[in-house]
Amino acid sequence: MALWQYRDLFWSGLLTTLELTLLGFILATIVGTIVAIFRISPIAPLRAVGLIYVEIFRNVPLMSLIIVVVYALPEIGVLFSYSTSVIVAMMLVGGSFLCEALRAGINGVPTGQIEAARSLGFTFRGVISNVVLPQAFRTMVQPLVTVFIGIFLSSSLAGVVGVMDLTATVSYINNREALGLLTFMVAAVMYLTISLMAGVVGDRLERRLRVLR
Repeated sequence: MALWQYRDLFWSGLLTTLELTLLGFILATIVGTIVAIFRISPIAPLRAVGLIYVEIFRNVPLMSLIIVVVYALPEIGVLFSYSTSVIVAMMLVGGSFLCEALRAGINGVPTGQIEAARSLGFTFRGVISNVVLPQAFRTMVQPLVTVFIGIFLSSSLAGVVGVMDLTATVSYINNREALGLLTFMVAAVMYLTISLMAGVVGDRLERRLRVLR
């Protein structure tokens, strides 16, 4: 079978996609958490920064942002590799969605618990780190999985700037072998399989955390 001889390329493309996804998701989680804290901060300028961040990056297409990071930032002296540029773009967009998901989880934390923590002398930082965030993350497993899958699927745009992810690899193979839809169907099965696996892991983690509450 013609595709079999390209198995190493498929594997390499898949590993690149997973690397982009994992790094993008981890960074998006960090950025999204920080921005969510800004959004609920008692300091008005921080709330404004959080709001502006979310409104900008939640409404900018990822492809446009990738192109800006790759081609516009070097004009002001900021230069990343193509892979890093894709990760940065996914971090910024994913962070905006994760921020709003986390803020919804934070709003679900009972007000009484927050007030009790304050009465015990906890600072804003202490309330957030010891009371609010641990409970918020427990309730947002599925939103986190959704953001992860979104970043995973969005990584298919990396080929626009020459990163040989899974989709770019499939396009390369198809151009060489002219196999039509077959190569893209193989890639679609890979994307679907990993997305379903992420969903299963999320379901199991959610059930486990529900038992621990």
